Amino acid sequence: MNVLDMLEFEKREMIPEDYKTRSEEELYEKVKEIKHKLGKRLFIPGHHYQKDEVIQFADVTGDSLQLAQAAAKNNEAEFIVFCGVHFMAETADMLTGQHQTVILPDMRAGCSMADMANLKQTEIAWEKLQQLFEDTILPLTYVNSTAEIKSFVGKHGGATVTSSNAKKMLKWALQQKQRVLFLPDQHLGRNTAYDLGIPLEKMAVWDPIANELQFEGNKSDIVMILWKGHCSVHEKFTVNNIEYIRKTYPDMKIIVHPECPREVVALSDEAGSTKYIIDTINASPPGSKWAIGTEMNLVNRIIKSHPDKQIVSLNPYMCPCLTMNRIDLPHLVWSLESIEKGQPINEIKVADDVKEFALLALKRMLENV
Repeated sequence: MNVLDMLEFEKREMIPEDYKTRSEEELYEKVKEIKHKLGKRLFIPGHHYQKDEVIQFADVTGDSLQLAQAAAKNNEAEFIVFCGVHFMAETADMLTGQHQTVILPDMRAGCSMADMANLKQTEIAWEKLQQLFEDTILPLTYVNSTAEIKSFVGKHGGATVTSSNAKKMLKWALQQKQRVLFLPDQHLGRNTAYDLGIPLEKMAVWDPIANELQFEGNKSDIVMILWKGHCSVHEKFTVNNIEYIRKTYPDMKIIVHPECPREVVALSDEAGSTKYIIDTINASPPGSKWAIGTEMNLVNRIIKSHPDKQIVSLNPYMCPCLTMNRIDLPHLVWSLESIEKGQPINEIKVADDVKEFALLALKRMLENV
């Protein structure tokens, strides 16, 4: 897409000013009205990181794959308004039927991590890595990646992973090949491999900007090739945050997401997926104390849900996920009214040639979990 096309696209997809001037009560009532009117024709999945003003209208909440699977199971819904980010809506489009339309309320709701690995970069990396290691590498990609990256991985025998099943999928991958290229989050890849007993000394980093493998030592020892990408939210949790909690609340447990840097995960009491964090807090006894290292909207929601426990954010100055938060009540109403008018906006469509191999990558994961 050239610059002029991009400007025209942004102009076309820009929310009309009218929605920004409506009162919150007006917007709230409009969502209720349209949901009631459309009934089972409409399905709204909402990711855990969404704002409260949006998540209150979700028909189901969960992480990215849970939501895509929920959308896939809902054959009745004609319109799926996905309150998450672009790669999640892509996955939902691939897993739903031809009679269903997936809509993203704000097309600017992307994912900085997913954007850190594009197809051209990956093809260049793969060619160079094949020259270095020949046919000894299997690619895995976190579901937090574009449909094109999922398709590339599927085409080369690999699979997708989630933070919940990353260990199982990495074990599977290493039964197929000697090495793994893990895209696009280096931290999840490093933490998962370390938990499986792979030493840090056997992990290299591929820098897609410099187009080089970063590693000191004998390259034949490399087991994990970690793509140099990260989550802009989880990377901001630090060792200093851990030290502050240990000093200020010595009896407080720390639980973090495995997208956090290795040194943060190593110093925490628990680490696991969003679902794992939620389940762990839910199962903990009244009076227990927790510092949580994940996205702030979710942490605040957990705090409200557990008044009988002392819960804080591991980093109280952390911002919510900015791209996820682009979806707000005005954008939700805009997307619903467009359906009501018979002119749906912001449809997410994955090309058939991309979908074929991306679905294969997803299928390999689903067969092994």
